[in-house]
Amino acid sequence: MLIAAPRVIPALPGTGILAPGYVTIDDGRIAAVGEGPPPGSPDLGLDSGVLVPGLVDLQVNGYYGVDLADCDPDGWALVARRLPETGTTAFLPTFITAPVPTLATELRSAAKTAEAVTAGARVLGVHLEGPFLSPARAGAHRRDWIVAPSPGAVTELLDAGRGLLRLMTLAPEADGALAAIGMLTAAGVVVSMGHSDATAAEVAAGADAGARMVTHLFNAQRGLHHREPGVVGQALTDQRLTSGLIVDLSHVSAAACAIAFAAAPGRICLITDAAACAGMPPGRYLLGGQPVDLPPGGGAPVRPGGTLAGSALRMDLAVSNAVAVGLGLPEAVAAASRIPADLIGRPDLGRLAAGAAADLAWLGDDLRARATWVSGARVYGSL
Repeated sequence: MLIAAPRVIPALPGTGILAPGYVTIDDGRIAAVGEGPPPGSPDLGLDSGVLVPGLVDLQVNGYYGVDLADCDPDGWALVARRLPETGTTAFLPTFITAPVPTLATELRSAAKTAEAVTAGARVLGVHLEGPFLSPARAGAHRRDWIVAPSPGAVTELLDAGRGLLRLMTLAPEADGALAAIGMLTAAGVVVSMGHSDATAAEVAAGADAGARMVTHLFNAQRGLHHREPGVVGQALTDQRLTSGLIVDLSHVSAAACAIAFAAAPGRICLITDAAACAGMPPGRYLLGGQPVDLPPGGGAPVRPGGTLAGSALRMDLAVSNAVAVGLGLPEAVAAASRIPADLIGRPDLGRLAAGAAADLAWLGDDLRARATWVSGARVYGSL
């Protein structure tokens, strides 16, 4: 299949925008990407917008009324089937803090559930956000379920999530955290630092131990101070670290987003941190089995006490918001595709390049998803 578009963004360093451009797909993979008129009559000619790699979201707690930590296989299948409506073609279901035995049970169940997802967005594994967090920065997590990362607890979760656990958020200042980072990275799990009251030095020590990410930058972590840079300061200046950023302009202001993009070019990845309320009308939903309220008139969901609890953000809107605060369109697309894919070791995703998976999204001139393909098959949109 040959697709021609007025603009194509490969999301590779130095490529910018191909205007016009084309992509050739063969047997579920990209065969060629080029600028200028297509080499033959296109099978599909897009008349507007931009063709980009499928978007990759590393933090999805739920969507469309489904809490991914507590649902049946049909719930996972529903989320995977509908996420392409947002331009997302691959994601990490995310489980927040619960007792370690509960998380282990959820991981074992998720391994079977993931196998049942055969259509829509790819399930790339699971992101455990907790339970090895800082009680001082618990956010929407239950403090009474937060524990230190003992070797036994880490081993229990690794055993339960073998082949599925891809990303774990923990606080690097917790007792035993540095040893836990070593255990997790040795097992092939990417470690992200978050829900943390760490100093900059403690974050650097986490990176020394192998951590490579910071979870939802600015939120539930020690902020930037001119004498103690904290989690935020170290995240923005440490070249080893890539930070997830919720660009819904509720969790993080436009000015703070612009600061992050300017301070850490190429080291910010867009995430939604979406909860079950995403894609749904205002009302009460669940996050990690606990209630959250999506207020009328927009805004982020909150716990009954007012604490921010996940988001209702779409990935295509995150790209649009990033552009609105001043990030270039190619950079915004890369932050939602190649950068997260590379971070979790999937260089076959998040780019338009020969040999990569043919996961694509057509964004309209308003940057909202109009059509989406996974492995070259259209899974969303009417053309």
